Amino acid sequence: MATVLVTGACGKIGEKVCSGLLKKHYNVIAVDRESSEYNDGKENYTFVSASPEDKAKFMDIFEHFEINHLVHLACSADNDMGPIFTEKEMKISQECDKFLYKLAINHELEKIMLLSTTQIYLIPDTREPIREGDDEKPITNYAKMKSAMERTFADDVKRTKTAVCCIMRVPQVYSLEVMENLSSKITDPKDKTNFVYRTGEYGFQLCCVHNLADFILCFLRQADSTNYTGVYNVADRRLTMASEIITFIRENGRLGPVIQRNPGRDSFAAKFKFGGNKDEKTNYRYLDFGSILNNTMYDTNKAARLCPFRWNIENTK
Repeated sequence: MATVLVTGACGKIGEKVCSGLLKKHYNVIAVDRESSEYNDGKENYTFVSASPEDKAKFMDIFEHFEINHLVHLACSADNDMGPIFTEKEMKISQECDKFLYKLAINHELEKIMLLSTTQIYLIPDTREPIREGDDEKPITNYAKMKSAMERTFADDVKRTKTAVCCIMRVPQVYSLEVMENLSSKITDPKDKTNFVYRTGEYGFQLCCVHNLADFILCFLRQADSTNYTGVYNVADRRLTMASEIITFIRENGRLGPVIQRNPGRDSFAAKFKFGGNKDEKTNYRYLDFGSILNNTMYDTNKAARLCPFRWNIENTK
């Protein structure tokens, strides 16, 4: 029975990932600042309290447990750190990266997985899906932080010839319990009013939490050689329409009035380059009016060879 170390294990993503691993009969070493009740008491589940930068605690974990795989979910907006990323959060991530990957490689782990973000990509003017090798242009603090994490990871990975290493670039996630990213797509960040253009016939590339958890499980089970090492876009197979978001939140949560407005109203603001003010750079959920109608998609064909991506806003749980 393989043992998986999961960082950020008690966040909204980490809980689901740990639960899926336990159902597939893995031993799980769950690391986070504070525990949650989601997996407490389950067989083969061990919680260890540690912050991402706690080098001594992680060294102790690697010494006391025979770990086979690492799933690094800590230092992520949708999981355990919240949507605002300042220099403080970026520093925490950098301190964690300095030692965690090296520990994993020095202990000859079989598989190492890192959670990153699609925000590092340059958004193209075309409607072509963004592929893993396409141009990158991180603008927000979160995107810059994750881009730096990827570079550090890639440099350290060069030292191993046996570990199968995966970078998962994931858009904002959602589930029945995680609606903040959905509501941000229909909320004006300036006055906090809910709005929709026309009838909401435009969409956003998002990722159901359960699709991400499924991909991690599939990778751990199926990626049996270093040929699988690389970057993977992990997202829903189709766009989530603005109209679907409104219906979903009304049926499963609370939603106030939604104003119907014309995109021409925001055409002036859309001319300005995204990332021009503090809120845009530090707020992970800040809505970019310059690309709201782009219907940008990410090519998930590479990841789909391992995982079916069966979840979407209509069947999420």
